[in-house]
Order: sequence, then C-alpha cells, then structure tokens
Amino acid sequence: MPHIDLEEHLPGITSLLEYRRDSAEPIRNLTQLLMRGASTLTEGERELIATVVSHGNQCRFCTAAHASVTNSLLGECETVEAIKQDIETAPVTEKMKALLSIASLVQKSGKLVTSESVGRAKSAGATDLEIHDTVLIAALFSLYNRYVDGLATNMPKDESYFKNLTERLTTQGYRRNPGGYDHLKEVVNLDKP
Repeated sequence: MPHIDLEEHLPGITSLLEYRRDSAEPIRNLTQLLMRGASTLTEGERELIATVVSHGNQCRFCTAAHASVTNSLLGECETVEAIKQDIETAPVTEKMKALLSIASLVQKSGKLVTSESVGRAKSAGATDLEIHDTVLIAALFSLYNRYVDGLATNMPKDESYFKNLTERLTTQGYRRNPGGYDHLKEVVNLDKP
C-alpha cells in the first residue's frame, strides 16, 4: 500500500507523476531529452542503461517497465536477460559493456566511477557525450527507482499493463499522455503489497 494517497488506478511512477504534475514536468522533459532525444546511443541502448540501473536497485516496477521497452526496441528478449545475469558475457558491444558497467557503478555510488572505468569506455569507442549521458541516465533512473520504492507505489497485477506502457513509451516517449490516464481506471488491476 502506498505511503501517501495516490490514484489507485495508476501503478508505479505514473501515480507519482500525476500526484505532483508541477515537479513531474521538468523530470519528464529531462527524461524525454535523454531517452528519446538526439544521441549516438540508440533508444534501445539507453533503455538498456535504465534497465540495468533499475535491476541493480531492485525496483520491480521500473525493471519490468524498462526491460519490456528494451525488448521491444531491440526486437528480442535475450539481451536484457543476459545483462541482468552478467554484463561482461552479454551479447552487446564492448562499448556498451563499458557504459553499462559505468551505469552499474553510478547506481551504487557516483564515487565508484574511476578514471579506469571511463578509460575503458573511451578505449572501446565511447565519446565524452555518451559517457556523460550514461552517468546522467543512471543517476536519473536511480532517482526514479528510489521515488517509486520510497513511496511504496503499487505494481499492476496484470502484466499486460507493461505491454501498454511499452507501446506508449516507444511511440510517444516520456511525455505525459495528452488525455491523462482516466482510461486506465477500468483496465488496471493493482497488486497492493
């Protein structure tokens, strides 16, 4: 059960962003820029960073959401599962292994990122901007994970919720749904811890 009064039909982060739309707007704008804006990292690679961080933070809602989005963008499920097990043996480029390792360090503490970990990423072809954005995405999703879990938001009982969320995030990105979320009142069955 959430620690504060949230709309029951909205699980996870959506309930929090609707609760305080004024603070949600700049967060959504930053997320849209980082995750869907121009970048030499693909949307799938950026979602993979969000998934690794959310998984490392043991945030069930965010891990499920971003794993689903990543799988959709990559067109397969094996990469996400492999990354959850071991970044170093996962079927991604050496550059992505280095960037995902940096993201994992940031998830624990920004101070764990070393000149060696950055050097590894650069040696594998990562640009300064890609390293910057990896650190910022990892920090932002750590914020989201703590926000979601710190207020004990609900999980949807029906996994199909993530299919609908994936569709929205892959087509319109991280902007607020223009019509709001009242349409979810009849389709979301929440799992209340």
